[in-house]
Amino acid sequence: MTEMIATRQAYGDTLVELGEKNKDIVVLDADLSKSTTTAKFGKKFPDRFFNMGVAEANMMNTAAGLATCGKIAFVSSFSIFATGRAWEQIRNTICYSGLNVKIVATHSGVSVGPDGASHQCIEDISLMKTIPTMTVVEPCDAVETKKAILAAVAHKGPIYIRLGRAAVPVITKKEDPFSIGKASVLRSGKDVAIVACGALVANSLIAADMLSKEGIEATVVNMHTIKPIDQELLVKVAKEVNAVVTAEQHVLDGGLGSAVASVLARNYPVPMEMIGIDNRFGQSGEPDILFKEYHLLPEDIIVAAKRAIERKKK
Repeated sequence: MTEMIATRQAYGDTLVELGEKNKDIVVLDADLSKSTTTAKFGKKFPDRFFNMGVAEANMMNTAAGLATCGKIAFVSSFSIFATGRAWEQIRNTICYSGLNVKIVATHSGVSVGPDGASHQCIEDISLMKTIPTMTVVEPCDAVETKKAILAAVAHKGPIYIRLGRAAVPVITKKEDPFSIGKASVLRSGKDVAIVACGALVANSLIAADMLSKEGIEATVVNMHTIKPIDQELLVKVAKEVNAVVTAEQHVLDGGLGSAVASVLARNYPVPMEMIGIDNRFGQSGEPDILFKEYHLLPEDIIVAAKRAIERKKK
């Protein structure tokens, strides 16, 4: 049976490990530390943990100040608050100065569930990747989340890491390589490529297995880094299969699909379909029901893959 772990849980555990090894790591949270799981760090290292209250903009500026003093500042809240309320401070104080601040936001996408549209941030990738100097990462599972957090410490400069609320399947292994900006191919096929991030990677693998039973072989790419995107791998895969589908738990405008389309349009245009949220807000409901409502299921990826394959025949 596949192990199910929330990426936010892996984040809290990894912070504690890092705190024991690196005294320069500090953690800031906006009164949501139990939910973001940074409370684990706060309990172990209370002198390096700062609950900033419901004041996200001030939290980002404080993190920037700590970074100027040589600290590695991890800043957390729900993604809707981290990227929405504090966008100006992230742009002008953190990114414009190239400061070493790590923004790790949880509760992204419609998988937040019953909290509804006000808390389901589906625009954060777009908001973050348009800022110069910002790096944007969305791990696909708990194992990859730990690697992303460790890589963020070594990475010099601002980074945004997008995590979820709900438990997701563990589909990667501890020994699998991970580098910021380098995507990984989880499965190879000759007919179509499915490029996914976050929770949609697992659904893409399921879709690929189902397609295989119909005689259609799909490559599955885990594009965990959306900025800087792995252009070299994207073009290579596009040339091999000549049809691409993207899958993300984000609005189509400005997300992974837009980033992939931009690369392929400039380098090697191929028929392309996008799975994502099409110009709609989220709503309250259980994650599995919302995934069905917003067409984020393996079955939806299969339909898109067949459309892309059909288009390359014309």
